[in-house]
Amino acid sequence: MRSVSVRASAFGAVLTVLAPAVLAAECRLDPASAGPVARVTDGRTLVLADGRTVRLATIEVPPMPRQGAPAPQSAAETARANDVTLTRLVAGNHIAVAPLGSDRHGRVLARAYLARNETWQSIEVDLVAAGQAFVSPYAGNQNCVGDLIAAERRARASRLGPWGDPNYAAKEADNPTAVLAALGRFTIVEGKVVSVRESGGTIYVNFGRRWSEDFTVTISKRNERSFAESGLVPKSLAGRRVRVRGVIEERGGPWIEAVAPGQIEIADR
Repeated sequence: MRSVSVRASAFGAVLTVLAPAVLAAECRLDPASAGPVARVTDGRTLVLADGRTVRLATIEVPPMPRQGAPAPQSAAETARANDVTLTRLVAGNHIAVAPLGSDRHGRVLARAYLARNETWQSIEVDLVAAGQAFVSPYAGNQNCVGDLIAAERRARASRLGPWGDPNYAAKEADNPTAVLAALGRFTIVEGKVVSVRESGGTIYVNFGRRWSEDFTVTISKRNERSFAESGLVPKSLAGRRVRVRGVIEERGGPWIEAVAPGQIEIADR
């Protein structure tokens, strides 16, 4: 793990050399001092004192966009609770960020950290562990979200935040009717992969033998390399129990398109 040297800024004294939070060994993140937080604009977006806007790129906060489907009645209350939680964590505090890119709005997409006990501790882990956020289906490199997945697993087992809401409860892949009931909503589906097939430019990860009725995950062949680089070779999923996250669509049976490795987690490890 690389250490991070935090230099003095106009807003505070020099901090000591800090080690980043523990992540999977293959994850390449380099948190660097970003200064204090001026304000929080929503449950995963904050504005730094220097004017930059940082978007926490590896998490989502309830509710996810639902393509026209109604959100749970508690959505507004949940959103306010998320904003308050993030504000309490970061407002006025000195943070570090590990940039992952930027979006069309000019926001810095990043993971963010608070200094605690001489180490950088992940802000996203705090939010996920409290049930105030969940791992984004589009988090990218799966090796960079191992700590988040572990925190989410604990929050889900304790039914914290959205995990106590039936709308977010994980669905069993061998019950396609129940999965399809979540049409248009973010959902986690878990089950055993029966087969992996290719046709044209698409990889089909099948959770049943009735391909026109059972739950299916598709991966574009052009994305296969990014999955393999994150340790998820699509063909190796056959026979494994996996957990998939994304928005449920319908192509005969229920279906999720996996565009990022972070959408698929090996559940039987």
